[in-house]
Amino acid sequence: MSLRVFLKNMKKQGKVKHVKHEVSTEFEVSYIMKNFGNQDSILLFDNIRGYDTKIVANVCGSRGNICQALGTTKERLYEKLFEAWRLPQRAKIAASGSVKEVVEKPDLMKIPVLRHFEKDAGPYLTSAVIHAKSNDGNVENVSVHRLLVLDRNHLAIRLVPRHLFQLWKMAKAEGVDLDVSISVGVHPAVLIAASSPIPFGVCEFDVANVLMGNNLRLVECEHVNACAPAEAELVLEGKISATKEVDEGPFVDITGTYDICRKQPVVEIVGMMHRQDYMYQALLPSGSEHRLLMGLPHEALIWDSVSKVVPKVHAVNLSAGGSGWLHAVISIDKQVDGDGKNVLLAAFAAHPSLKHAVVVDSDIDVFNASEVEWAIATRFQASEDLVVINNVRGSTLDSSADQETGLTTKVGVDATRPFAKPREKFEKASIPPCKGAEGIIKKMLNV
Repeated sequence: MSLRVFLKNMKKQGKVKHVKHEVSTEFEVSYIMKNFGNQDSILLFDNIRGYDTKIVANVCGSRGNICQALGTTKERLYEKLFEAWRLPQRAKIAASGSVKEVVEKPDLMKIPVLRHFEKDAGPYLTSAVIHAKSNDGNVENVSVHRLLVLDRNHLAIRLVPRHLFQLWKMAKAEGVDLDVSISVGVHPAVLIAASSPIPFGVCEFDVANVLMGNNLRLVECEHVNACAPAEAELVLEGKISATKEVDEGPFVDITGTYDICRKQPVVEIVGMMHRQDYMYQALLPSGSEHRLLMGLPHEALIWDSVSKVVPKVHAVNLSAGGSGWLHAVISIDKQVDGDGKNVLLAAFAAHPSLKHAVVVDSDIDVFNASEVEWAIATRFQASEDLVVINNVRGSTLDSSADQETGLTTKVGVDATRPFAKPREKFEKASIPPCKGAEGIIKKMLNV
């Protein structure tokens, strides 16, 4: 299974929009991505100034697109993720694949890498899926990282202190560089798996394999000890230096604000392979695709944690206004007063970066900000329903938190109906269905 097969299916549904006008990689593509507005539509840029390569963008821009890619529904999405996390299956190694149609000397200047925002340090690869192994081969990791283009065969990689960072530290302790594959243009299941919060030592390719119905095939790289999806569009083979570091940043993070400049490792690119007519996959920092890929797996963690507190969790939304990371809205069926507060505590425990959380009843659409605000306006009393937790670890992505420790204050809002008060005071008023009136409305709207 490949990105191309997914795009073919989406095109049949009218969800691939072609941008035929000539555009520049310097801000123009990212401007269109940011302002297009229809997150269900995948954008295919056919005419890139100075390049023969096309650019595809917004592949995972909506929940609907992700569900279609994984062959599931929005209602079963979290269950699907947990099934793959708990029972990963080893992806098979193929002798060759489409990504090896062209194997050539690396030249990053041939790739239409985007410069996204005004103050970016330079062009950044943002959808790169990176695979690495420990030197003894016992531990593998696949994750998504931003990569700053330095010259024709060098990148700077941002390594946060997680799994790839750990593998790099292990290699560094042995005095060797860390071999990596850098895959661009992969099936959405690979991106979702690479963004998943699973234990160190579990290979995310094996998670992706389950999400893809045991249809993921890998190939071994030509110049480094790493693997890559056999049907990727483009693979760069690299070595993360054990000794060389450069300034990396500024760069826009998920909150839409600039991350700071810091010293980060250099990646030397030693090989390059791709399809004959490969597409470059772009991902807009702080856009809907960024928020969903980063936040959705953590919604699943919140759903699982809250499901242990109340019998029914209807929906979880790490909201767009909270950058898909800092704010959550959770709808539940509660049994007794006090359940709402327990749900809030369970949510904060499941997603430590969470800053503000709102719990609502099942009649509230967690994806409708107006309905959530209405629930707060009519069902919440600060003296009874507010949870404030001072001086706890949050996220350094929050500009207002302590940037060294992430220390913050967390706020929970229980906006569920109180059982102790008359139910009718909290019930939404409704009008019975009127077929005649519906027909009049359709005529008025020329439907």
